[in-house]
Amino acid sequence: MMEPMPSEETRTTTSTTGRARAATDAPREGRGRSTRAWTTRLVVVGIVLSALNLRPAITSLGALLEEVRAGLGMSGSVAGLLTSVPPLCFAVFGVMAPRLARRFGSAAVVCAGMVAIAAGLAVRPYVGSTPAFLAASALALMGIAVSNVLMPVIVKRWFPDRIGSMTGLYSMALAMGTSAAAAVTVPLAGVLGHSWQSGLSAWALLAAVAVLPWLPLLRDRGAEPAAQAPARTGPARETQAPALRITRSRTAWALAVFFGLQATAAYITMGWMAQIFRDAGVPAGTAGLLLAVTMVMGVPLAFVIPRLATRLPQQGPIVLVLGVCGLAGYAGLYVAPAAGAWVWALLLGVANCAFPLALTMVGMRARTGPGVAKLSAFAQSTGYLISIPGPLLVGVLYQSSGGWGVPLALMAGLLVPQTVAGYLAGRNRTVEDEAAR
Repeated sequence: MMEPMPSEETRTTTSTTGRARAATDAPREGRGRSTRAWTTRLVVVGIVLSALNLRPAITSLGALLEEVRAGLGMSGSVAGLLTSVPPLCFAVFGVMAPRLARRFGSAAVVCAGMVAIAAGLAVRPYVGSTPAFLAASALALMGIAVSNVLMPVIVKRWFPDRIGSMTGLYSMALAMGTSAAAAVTVPLAGVLGHSWQSGLSAWALLAAVAVLPWLPLLRDRGAEPAAQAPARTGPARETQAPALRITRSRTAWALAVFFGLQATAAYITMGWMAQIFRDAGVPAGTAGLLLAVTMVMGVPLAFVIPRLATRLPQQGPIVLVLGVCGLAGYAGLYVAPAAGAWVWALLLGVANCAFPLALTMVGMRARTGPGVAKLSAFAQSTGYLISIPGPLLVGVLYQSSGGWGVPLALMAGLLVPQTVAGYLAGRNRTVEDEAAR
């Protein structure tokens, strides 16, 4: 028997109902897209503002260290110890970041990190004693440590198909914050009544502003999703991943060594390069400007190098170029430190861009969000432990040898294993696959 044909009234009713549902669903879908777009913009703003706050606690103190020593009655040995506190805190507190992210969500932990930075920077100039100053500094550095580790995780989660450009943006903002704090802190202290306390505490305002973009994202709690599928307008989907034993991965160890040795070079450069130029007869003002040029080189290159790295199947060639620039810079400092000062400053500025490259490889060497979190924590914590003795050893060699020949030989020598480790870390493989084998 043939099915009865639907009447015109039935067809009209069905069609009207379908159009009504479509009309109802369309605004909801539009609102959903709009909400995701605004959330993504908030994440971008949060990443940039947070990155601006990841180094002023260190470089602002370096600019006013002499005044801080006089104000707190700090001995020279304790002041020297301050140069090793940041990498130590980064190593110790950075390990906690993945566990905190699993419990509270990455956005919440970074938000708390910005609060810790703001509180530490606001309090430490006014505590009145060296132990309290160190404790307040440690609070700020703890916030920096967890944010250091989780920035690549947030980039991987929200922008899995734009790791290079977002890491470049984050690295560029970090370099801008580093150089701005070094250049502006002393004039800022002069404007604020020639008070070193005001010059240091003013940076707490920037950290307080960085808290704001993360507040709407605090409901994003729980386990971190694995970023496997591209997702331009929101976080990647949540999937269950097996436990990852990161220490089984050779790439993870190579990346940790590469990160640690590039951090060693960066801290040596920040702490001693101006003194090398001054000992060669370069005026103090020019020596400071040369150091600023080295730091500022990281701003444009920190945006270019990660984008280039993600376009290559292997990042080893970039590592080799950076290593050659570093070796040429150290050789120039030994042969003609004053005559070619500007060239050596530029070359070492290029070599110091191993940092954004290392961050980019963290996002590329793991497939999932939890994998990036573990790799980031392992590479940065282990790397910062490796970097602790470097600046102190350079100071000891400088004093014992009475010149810069031996310290420069050490710096150049450390570039060799750094380049080898970076080349190995740049191979096209993932830590999940290596750990599984």
